[in-house]
Amino acid sequence: MRLAAMTLSALCAVALGACGDTLQTKPIPHGALESMVISPFPVYWAGGSFRRLPITDATHDPSGSYSVQYGNCLQGGQGVCVAPLRIVTSPDNSFLPGGAAPGPAKLLRGVPAVLARGGRTIVIATGSVIVDIYATTAGLAEAAARTVVPINAPGTPQGPLPARLPDSGFGSKPLPSQTPATLGPLR
Repeated sequence: MRLAAMTLSALCAVALGACGDTLQTKPIPHGALESMVISPFPVYWAGGSFRRLPITDATHDPSGSYSVQYGNCLQGGQGVCVAPLRIVTSPDNSFLPGGAAPGPAKLLRGVPAVLARGGRTIVIATGSVIVDIYATTAGLAEAAARTVVPINAPGTPQGPLPARLPDSGFGSKPLPSQTPATLGPLR
């Protein structure tokens, strides 16, 4: 009887312990990566995994930006996740964080890059987009910046990036959600 009670206690502890892991591995919806491939502007990523960090999230927000997250949340969770690496591509090249403000900048792959947070954030204006790289370490951010390529256009890791194009006007156009539906004739 005592052995049965101990066995039952051990099984319950194992079962409850399994519930304590808050990291949930979920597959990336196929449509998320597919929408990046058919985007009308270049969407940057570091491949299916980067430095043994798999893609754990890929989103397209209402502003038109795409975000690719590598690795599980180190802090936070749903809605507020601090991942080891996140690459965000914004089609609005009219706004460059740090713009004319003096700050650490360096030439990276042939284009100017703005560094912030001790090098853990790198902002690159390339072609018609802005690529933001957020990482937990400056080394990881720089390695990602040297590797990112468009998922939907030719590109070479470590190769030169396209020079920044003039303002695309993206920010002056209303988002689809801001445009009212066309009205038909009254019947």
